[in-house]
Amino acid sequence: MKKTILMFCVIGMLGCLSSPAGAAEKVTVLLDWFVNPDHAPLYVAIEKGYFEQRGLQVECHAPSNPNDPPKLAAAKMADVAISYQPQHHLHVDQGLPLVRIGTLVATPLNALVVLADSGIGTIADLKGKTAGYSISGFETVLLKVMLKQHGLTEKDVKLVNVNFSLSPSLLSGKADAVIGAYRNFELNQMALEGKPGKAFFVEEHGVPPYDELILVTHRDNVGAPKLRKFIDAMEAGVQFLINHPEESWNLFVRNREDLLSELNRRAWADTLPRFALRPGALDARRYLRFADFLKQEGLITKIPPLETWAVELP
Repeated sequence: MKKTILMFCVIGMLGCLSSPAGAAEKVTVLLDWFVNPDHAPLYVAIEKGYFEQRGLQVECHAPSNPNDPPKLAAAKMADVAISYQPQHHLHVDQGLPLVRIGTLVATPLNALVVLADSGIGTIADLKGKTAGYSISGFETVLLKVMLKQHGLTEKDVKLVNVNFSLSPSLLSGKADAVIGAYRNFELNQMALEGKPGKAFFVEEHGVPPYDELILVTHRDNVGAPKLRKFIDAMEAGVQFLINHPEESWNLFVRNREDLLSELNRRAWADTLPRFALRPGALDARRYLRFADFLKQEGLITKIPPLETWAVELP
């Protein structure tokens, strides 16, 4: 509880603030992690005043613990939380009253990564090798499914928990491959270290496509008009971002010198084509297909009616 109170006291330290003159409806947004290019549509919408134009005051907060935002949204301590579609399915299965209302990044970012000069040309070459992961569960299921597509099982590799040291584990030789690396960050990080990587994309090796970053809210908030305005402003932000990428980059880093890095610059370019052009749109069949995949793999126990956990806002 102390951690939660602290997070809400340091409004704007790592987040954002969009406050129009006069009365405005407040929307509190919890980021999934520190500010990074994955959040570009949100920040462009702020800098262009798209929230203000719709009478919204948007406050963003970076979490001290990245696991907290959806749980805090479920407790009605924030209007919106940025989450991940796979994580959302698990939360719903656990009984959290959360509903997906929008999408930030509409493709998987997750990948199985090896060093480009490792001699591993296909996933089948991982037999007898060491594979690192950060979190048991979804990541290890991804690896299992990808291995199966190439005639291997988990018994054919040595699994090692590398926590969140994914690219360092490859660079140090602790692991021959890592699952859970983001194609827009870890690959660029490795290239900057002079050790380029090779990625095997999960959606090309047996895993149904899914949204990486999504927006969730408490079920009771779904009918709130301010959330529809919020999504509309996000759409205006992503449209400007796609049409004016260089100007949008300058808006993104304005007054945020900590974001000015070569890694963020490269991640920005790689993330650009993956943003949802229609953040509020919902592909029902795609969501149900991925839910069925998780159920078959034993990560969730049931699939509730779609309208109880993923919607297009009215």
